[in-house]
Amino acid sequence: QVQLAESGGGLVQPGGSLRLSCAAFGFTFSHYSMSWYRQAPGKEREVVARISNNGGSTDYVDSVKGRFTISRDNVKNTVYLQMNSLIPEDTAVYYCMAGWSAVAFRSWGQGTQVTVSS
Repeated sequence: QVQLAESGGGLVQPGGSLRLSCAAFGFTFSHYSMSWYRQAPGKEREVVARISNNGGSTDYVDSVKGRFTISRDNVKNTVYLQMNSLIPEDTAVYYCMAGWSAVAFRSWGQGTQVTVSS
């Protein structure tokens, strides 16, 4: 059974940093690209960062380029999102999911709330 467990969110002031983690279970992690998505209140879920299965390729939505870094550890079956220079517009629930251009599984994790506010 596929399980994705996000953690690391919280309340942070503008300009601050957070590191999100996503532990993956129930599938061969090293075979899949992984993505971080976010969903802000009243908005659709959007992908913010993606990483290939071996970590050799990454991609970011324009709004986070230069501020966010996605990485992965295929031994720990974990994908990370380092978020720096956070702004209020980054406030959302953040989710991880397997896949690059499409969602690989139907089941999402519970997400982790990131709130950027002074």
